[in-house]
Amino acid sequence: MIAGLLFLAFAFFAVAQAATVRNGGQTAADAAALGAAEDDRRQFFDGFLGAVESARGWQDWLAAGAPLTGDGCGAAAHFADRNRSDLLTCDPVTQDGDLGYRVGIETRFDTGRTIVPGADNRTAKATATAVLRPRCVADGPDEDGTGDDSSDGAESDENGTGPGGDGSDDGTGDGSDGDAGDGSEDSDDTDDTDGDSAEEIRLRCDGEDLAIDPEHAGRDLKPSDLFSVVLVE
Repeated sequence: MIAGLLFLAFAFFAVAQAATVRNGGQTAADAAALGAAEDDRRQFFDGFLGAVESARGWQDWLAAGAPLTGDGCGAAAHFADRNRSDLLTCDPVTQDGDLGYRVGIETRFDTGRTIVPGADNRTAKATATAVLRPRCVADGPDEDGTGDDSSDGAESDENGTGPGGDGSDDGTGDGSDGDAGDGSEDSDDTDDTDGDSAEEIRLRCDGEDLAIDPEHAGRDLKPSDLFSVVLVE
């Protein structure tokens, strides 16, 4: 009777130990897949900041459509190792248009010695898939961040060069009230000011507005503002 109870106790312990190893393996796989996708996210984010600084091609980086040169699978191996596991497979995937990685791992920890036949020193294998999803799109048809006021101002510079003309009033906007009658040179200065402010990038991120000052984008933004990384399998 007592021997039977002891056997059942050890058997339950073996089952619990096996479950612990399986759960640990899945945790390692999830971490590896997320680490790989997050490495891509960092690259897209850095590429976006660089494109914003040069005022050229930032839309491709924002949409996660620019080519990458990083090593997402290297990041996956790093996170698997941190969870006492080995990376067995790592494959770039595209799921519903989102880029990501599918990884497979095997744990370096095991169930140890048990009294259950065939259950000794068993490791666990697990797989996981994580993808990167852009959160933002350019807000409005004017994707380069320029507005109607600056366009009108530029047009008035070309067609209304005389001082005091109607084109100068329309092109300078509200900020030029004090200088509108000083002549075409002042109008040009005002247009330059409008052009600088018009470089602000306006995005729509998960239903919310986000304005980016190109001169401070690296200070005000973080990768998770523009891209999310999620497990899908």
